[in-house]
Amino acid sequence: MPEITTDEIRAYLNKIQGQNTSLRDLRINFNILAGSKSFDTIRTIMFRMVKDKLAIPLSKDGEYRVVKQVLPVRVFTPDREKKPIYNLVLPRDFDTGDQIIPNVIFREGDAITIGGVKSKGKTTLALNFLAENIDKKPILMGNEYTQLVSNKDDETEEHYEPAPRFLNRLIDMQDRYTWTDEQGNDRFTLLPVSNDYHLHVVKDKFNIVDWINLTGDFWSISNVLGGMKANVGRGMLLGILQKGEGKEDPRGGQFVRDFSDLELLLDGYGENEDDVLLTVKGCKERVRGTPPIAGRRFAYTIVDGINITNFREVMRCPQCRGMGFGKGGTCDRCNGIKYVDKPKPAETDNDAIPF
Repeated sequence: MPEITTDEIRAYLNKIQGQNTSLRDLRINFNILAGSKSFDTIRTIMFRMVKDKLAIPLSKDGEYRVVKQVLPVRVFTPDREKKPIYNLVLPRDFDTGDQIIPNVIFREGDAITIGGVKSKGKTTLALNFLAENIDKKPILMGNEYTQLVSNKDDETEEHYEPAPRFLNRLIDMQDRYTWTDEQGNDRFTLLPVSNDYHLHVVKDKFNIVDWINLTGDFWSISNVLGGMKANVGRGMLLGILQKGEGKEDPRGGQFVRDFSDLELLLDGYGENEDDVLLTVKGCKERVRGTPPIAGRRFAYTIVDGINITNFREVMRCPQCRGMGFGKGGTCDRCNGIKYVDKPKPAETDNDAIPF
């Protein structure tokens, strides 16, 4: 058999860009036998491939990652125009019809993350995002929405069904939102996915993942969110995450913030379990000429598990400075909640325009 050539290896690596390979895999693929001249030559060739930046050595045992080759991206072309705002509708206050968190601007490929403590309305927000953007035919996946059940006629066969709590909530919202088209088909796509989310994100669609399950290595959220953002194309992503009681960040911490274009945190607000404190941890872009959004806090009440009511901005109590208590005990202005409703401005700036 003729000796293996550099061109042959280069052509093969070109076909498996972005994947891992090894000397063993290459020898098997090219049918190179031990004792042949090519058996040792292939190691020398891979040394050249590393030098040419076509492969990266992963170990001393002859394992490599094949570098994915890239081409320059031209920015200005004759038909290139300014990209429009992604028209994502935020959840609304049930009583006023106003969208929560005014003046946020979204672009194609953006990601919203919501980190919340247990039973503080994460799924309520997710379903309201789904409802308000149903015309975009969103993609829905995660731990909250499906369950694996046995077939009634044959228990050895299994299939996925909508989770009962999820289905009941959609039915309760039917008086305001239309979930099916004229043929009775769902206007959204429900996927039974609870891991490897980046592999199931649908390109150019609004993808909702509720919730992203992280076990052990919370830093792995960087790979999860990064992979999903890379695959969402001209769509958008909404990722729901768990947050521990009293914690300032969701599981994943700073790694979540690195990939979030809008980051929201949900906590309890007072003693009523249906009252929620929403903190805007970060916001990448807002309507030009409007006040900063990051750092602002809002409070609201969830009614019937689906409706957002009495949505208003709050601020740290000026009397106790957000401590909840003073020298005489519980603060009598905020009743220990640490926050009070923020006074509304006398006038609204109507000159703000999107950039």
